[in-house]
Amino acid sequence: MPTPSLDIPRIRAVTIDLDDTLWPIWPTIERAEAVLLQWMAEHAPATARLFQSTEALRAIRNQMVNLRPDLQHDLSALRRESIRLALTQAGDDGALAEPAFDLFFAERQRVTLFDDAHDALAFLSSRYPVVAVSNGNADIHKVGIGHYFKDSLSASVLGVAKPDARIFQAAAQALQVPPHAVLHVGDDATLDARGAMEAGMQAVWLSPAEAAWPYDTPPHATVSNLTELCRLLTA
Repeated sequence: MPTPSLDIPRIRAVTIDLDDTLWPIWPTIERAEAVLLQWMAEHAPATARLFQSTEALRAIRNQMVNLRPDLQHDLSALRRESIRLALTQAGDDGALAEPAFDLFFAERQRVTLFDDAHDALAFLSSRYPVVAVSNGNADIHKVGIGHYFKDSLSASVLGVAKPDARIFQAAAQALQVPPHAVLHVGDDATLDARGAMEAGMQAVWLSPAEAAWPYDTPPHATVSNLTELCRLLTA
């Protein structure tokens, strides 16, 4: 199937993913989990003994997805309740989940942006209104990039997650343009690019590893980094 070409004049607004599009997420999560484990060693020693590694903390967080499917779109709630479960399983006070999560959440916002992220966001926001669309729980203002964005939409607030068309449609409404006038940029082939296209948007797939596109209908464009995206939009 031929590759669709990006219709640049049609673009009146941009939506963009956050985790793994503007910064690598797993180094951030691993550091936040390590800080959480250190906190537990001091404030919830029984839990620290029962869950002696960040892998164990992540395993109980993943278990919470099955225990509380109603929270699957709210990563903050999933993490908070997984901490509470860890505490109660160890015999510590479940109320410690609140300060423990607050510590984790603060660390989760301490991301290290890709080298070209600030320049790319400055470029995009100087030309288009930009809205963040994320399934995660990063706060663009705590991260320090809020000034580039008109709005930020998260699955936890809307109750639906990418690739559900409703989260993309909500972004278009926030931008006050129809979906076909929006360009979405993101790293996930399914959640971002395919989801945006099925919602009627144009999509640029950010694929640093230059992986093979997994579906029949390709995205409107594929780039390996944000600088390449900016060059593409000025072509």
